[in-house]
Amino acid sequence: MKTAIVNATKRVGVTLSLFYFFYFAMVGVYVIFMPKVLKDIGYNAVEIGAIYTSAPLMRFLLPFIFKRRIKLSSRVFYISLIATFFITALFFLTIHNFWLFLLINFAFGGAMGAVLPFVETIALERIGKERYGKIRLWGSIGFSVVAFVLGNILDSYLMALSFLVVTALLTTLFGLALVQYDNKAAEREEGVESDSSFSLAKYWAFWGSVFLFQFSFGGFYNFFTIYETSHGIALDIVSYLWIFGVACEIVMLIFQGPLLKHFNLLSLLFIATLSGVFRWIIVALFPENLPLIMLAQATHALSFALYYTAAIAYVYRLYTQKKLAQQFFLGISFGLGGALGAIVSGVIYKVSPSGLFIFEAFIALIAALLLIVHKRRKSYVA
Repeated sequence: MKTAIVNATKRVGVTLSLFYFFYFAMVGVYVIFMPKVLKDIGYNAVEIGAIYTSAPLMRFLLPFIFKRRIKLSSRVFYISLIATFFITALFFLTIHNFWLFLLINFAFGGAMGAVLPFVETIALERIGKERYGKIRLWGSIGFSVVAFVLGNILDSYLMALSFLVVTALLTTLFGLALVQYDNKAAEREEGVESDSSFSLAKYWAFWGSVFLFQFSFGGFYNFFTIYETSHGIALDIVSYLWIFGVACEIVMLIFQGPLLKHFNLLSLLFIATLSGVFRWIIVALFPENLPLIMLAQATHALSFALYYTAAIAYVYRLYTQKKLAQQFFLGISFGLGGALGAIVSGVIYKVSPSGLFIFEAFIALIAALLLIVHKRRKSYVA
């Protein structure tokens, strides 16, 4: 019996690893290369900005629809996976028409918004938060591999779209293989407290912190490369800084198990959030100091890898409606926080590039303080 359980855990671990690898490879194509593709075929900055706001906003709105109307079941997961593949195929037909492509990107955000929360719940149920990092790191590897490979061979928009469709197909196939590991008993237990009773207001300080912390990353994702090169750091060196940050993320994912096992999740979230404050201050004040910028990038291990794992594990513990909770986490953080952070960062960067990162440090500090508020309130609302 014990051997069978171990073998089953290994199988689900391998399947999850392959899913994460291709899912985040797909995300890599979409995030790293598609903006350049759109610019090359004639899209202007406003159009590209609108398209890259559509998917995160849809990801934010989707949990509210699920809260009232739909349950994230295996059937819905099937539909979302298959829809993700077919929507990426439709990119070929719609990419030259802004309004059609915008509509398709809304649909893409909707389909993707139901996929990852379902898988994250399976991962936490089947392998636990202590081993999660060693599985999730394959997503970071997939993202890095596609960035390296496509970065060296990309020569047309058709090649980028082909990579997107192939990675979407493989994501779909391995996602479908994960459905057998969905915990039906846990799903029935969740039904005791209906999705319509799910409350954000009960833990408003936590959700406010989640939103603000991801909001603080807006300038980093959009302007870090531009900011550093404008201060004399060569483009190839900046690319190495990005890779170094991902490498630190992977190291944390490998070794974070004992931290998650022996330390309070809220305390880890607080430390990770404070590391973000430290990170943005360094970037703001010392953009030309390469050792300090490397130190700032090293904190990606805390401000992204440890934060993300601790956050989804905490949300999993906080709510009985576990899949819906994961949807809201991704929707409020990477959805609303990511979209608004990108928009606001563009406005501030035009006025003061260094001021943008000071502003982000201030936002991250508020996010940390809200975690303290949440911890104190939770003692009498939980």
